[in-house]
Amino acid sequence: MREVWYLRFVLFFILSLFLVCPVWAKEPVKKAKTVDELIKMFDSSSCKQCHPKEYEEWSKSIHAKSLIGTPRTLGSMAGTIESLWKEFPHSGVKSVQDITADHLMFCMKCHAPQVKYAEPSAARELAELILKAAQQDEAAWKKVEQVNINCLICHQEVAIVHKWLDGEVDRKAVYGKKEGAHMDAKYKTLKKSPIMGQAVFCGQCHGTGPNFEFPQPSQCTTTYGSYLHAYIPSGGAKTCQDCHMREDGIGHLMPAYRDKRMIKKALDYSVEATGYYYLHKPGDLRPTARIVVKMKGKAGHRMPDG
Repeated sequence: MREVWYLRFVLFFILSLFLVCPVWAKEPVKKAKTVDELIKMFDSSSCKQCHPKEYEEWSKSIHAKSLIGTPRTLGSMAGTIESLWKEFPHSGVKSVQDITADHLMFCMKCHAPQVKYAEPSAARELAELILKAAQQDEAAWKKVEQVNINCLICHQEVAIVHKWLDGEVDRKAVYGKKEGAHMDAKYKTLKKSPIMGQAVFCGQCHGTGPNFEFPQPSQCTTTYGSYLHAYIPSGGAKTCQDCHMREDGIGHLMPAYRDKRMIKKALDYSVEATGYYYLHKPGDLRPTARIVVKMKGKAGHRMPDG
């Protein structure tokens, strides 16, 4: 009788643990109180010791300055922040001092997803830095540039999409295409991301349309939607990674429409011009040209897009 009671107690205790701490529960992530803390939390500079080629490629990419961009992105970011009190009367923001991470995430979801781990103090500081950087403040510019899409964002933060199937991200590991040991003092385990080589991995940001999950939905890019709805049904078989990484040995530079190689692969065009004179009226001979421009998109998605 005592053994039965003991077994019941043990089963009850185990079930209680599952109810209080379910296996799919997220591993808590410490919140950053300052921008410097946020930068340190997602510091990936140690990666270049073992992956110098990939790190060098990435450092020259737009991902490495995802809040700055060309720098067209920086201007858009600053304008969006100001719109919180200038154009959105129900945002709850009267000035930059009212900003929290939630107010920024409809942009930062893709441009810097780590911002969701920012305390209000860090979110306000980042917003102020972006506004200053947009006014050509050099110190602010350099600080903003450090909040970016780096190794830890792709190889950890967004490495798992189907969390009910594959579980939550392991914060003590980095993700790639295989599993094993990882020679790093902090991230000692390499785990396999089921989507690392698939288009859906990129589609998390280069998306399908408006982000309706936010109080003020935004829409910057529909590249992945176009890829799914047009390219794949037409018989296309390449992934984003094929064109933007593997072919031509481009790697982690991941160039797009500003790269001459990518333009050549993505677009066929021809121009035909015929010149002649048009007699408008006696004595009025006017030079005229007939120009025919033909363009054919060869990319796996609509252009222009982002």
